[in-house]
Amino acid sequence: MDAPAATPVRAGHRDLTRGPILRTLIAFSAPTLLSNVLQSLNGSVNAVWVGRLLGENALAATANANVIMFLVFAGVFGFGMAATIKVGQAFGAGNIDAARRTFGSALGLCVGLAIIVASAGWMLAPSLLRAMATPPEVFHYALDYLRVIFISMPASMITLMIGMGLRGAGDAQTSLRFMILSVALDVGLNPLLINGIGPFPKLGIAGSAVATTIASIVSMVSLLVYVYARNLPLRLRQAEIGYLIPQPSELRYIIGKGLPMGAQMLIISVAGIVMVGLVNREGATFSAAYGASLQLWNYVQMPAMAISAAVSAMAAQTIGAGLTQRLGKITKAGIVLNLAMTGTLTALILLFDRPVLGLFLGASSPAVELARHIQYLAIWTYILFGVTIVLFGTMRAGGVVFAPLIILTISMYPVRLGFYALARGALGSDALWLSFTVGSTISMILAFIAYRRSGWRAQARAVAPEKCAEETHVDGDSAGRMAPAV
Repeated sequence: MDAPAATPVRAGHRDLTRGPILRTLIAFSAPTLLSNVLQSLNGSVNAVWVGRLLGENALAATANANVIMFLVFAGVFGFGMAATIKVGQAFGAGNIDAARRTFGSALGLCVGLAIIVASAGWMLAPSLLRAMATPPEVFHYALDYLRVIFISMPASMITLMIGMGLRGAGDAQTSLRFMILSVALDVGLNPLLINGIGPFPKLGIAGSAVATTIASIVSMVSLLVYVYARNLPLRLRQAEIGYLIPQPSELRYIIGKGLPMGAQMLIISVAGIVMVGLVNREGATFSAAYGASLQLWNYVQMPAMAISAAVSAMAAQTIGAGLTQRLGKITKAGIVLNLAMTGTLTALILLFDRPVLGLFLGASSPAVELARHIQYLAIWTYILFGVTIVLFGTMRAGGVVFAPLIILTISMYPVRLGFYALARGALGSDALWLSFTVGSTISMILAFIAYRRSGWRAQARAVAPEKCAEETHVDGDSAGRMAPAV
């Protein structure tokens, strides 16, 4: 079963049910990892442009606006992940028409939500910022930025949904190509539109948002042209255009599974906000040290996130192909890869922590030593958390979404905050940093318990789409053909 090399179905697509598992997982997760890195670098570079060219108030304004954007995208991400899983199951079963039906419903839902959110966001932006208690000196910057960013949301959400659908089909390369295009345009246009360099108008902070909007629209249009020009399997033509009208059976799955997965992101985000509040109580030096640590941790967690997404897609295709006995091997490969990559990054940071932290804090800052101390106590959490989300990735492919949500809620609130409250008197501020590792240890243990239960495997077999005994043909063209599952 593992001997043949993984076979592409079409250009840029891969049958994830065949070939050496670890090699396939590495090849499939690498583009997602690079996309995540580029996205983070894009945000960091744009923050530098805004901060350097417009000052601290403008930078604070983008931070306020980005909180709102994250909440919106959390929901879309959940729906997109649900679609990825069902598309993957359909591809594993060799049923391209089922994949297109799911993809069309997800994309139609996304377009409808994007138009509603963009319109409502433009009108409600002032109220949203007031609800967040945005400082008066930041308010007008944040309003200008947020309103333009809401305009970019339909293009961004559509691009995200198409990319996630393609990953379910085994294509992680296409999303990366257009992420590179988007980041290059966004980073390049930011200073031109902020300062009005050359033929470009001087728009101030709105220029940063306009740059993001232009990049999003160009990337979306280019992606759509590419999908149809290359005749990729998820393109919709003729009668299939009707799949964009969400079908009730598809919506039940996408919303029913997507909402809990989006809620997982919100649970993590809110827990992060709570931790920032607790750190701020310790003083400015602690806040600076923790802020620098977060910059590093943002990159440390990326391999595990990419591996988990790849594991979900591989497991979904495997479930669709009826090869559930292969799931354990996929999970083990994901855990091994996470330990290798996240462990290596952790070791490098601990070896070179002083110069790296000095980049954010300044070599002479008293916060550098405190940040180094935080690293030694807390950075291990990301190795443990990586194991947890790999396990979640496999279970998610089988339709299990509430167990991960419950486990994350328990580990990040009663466990993490409870440990801090109980140990604060004895350990001082160290209780805060150790609470990360304690919470991640408990979540990993609970995830293993949930993974070992047999019920979700039976559920996975039950939700798998109907397999095609032979190649599936749609409209008589080659894009509708899917190699039979093995």
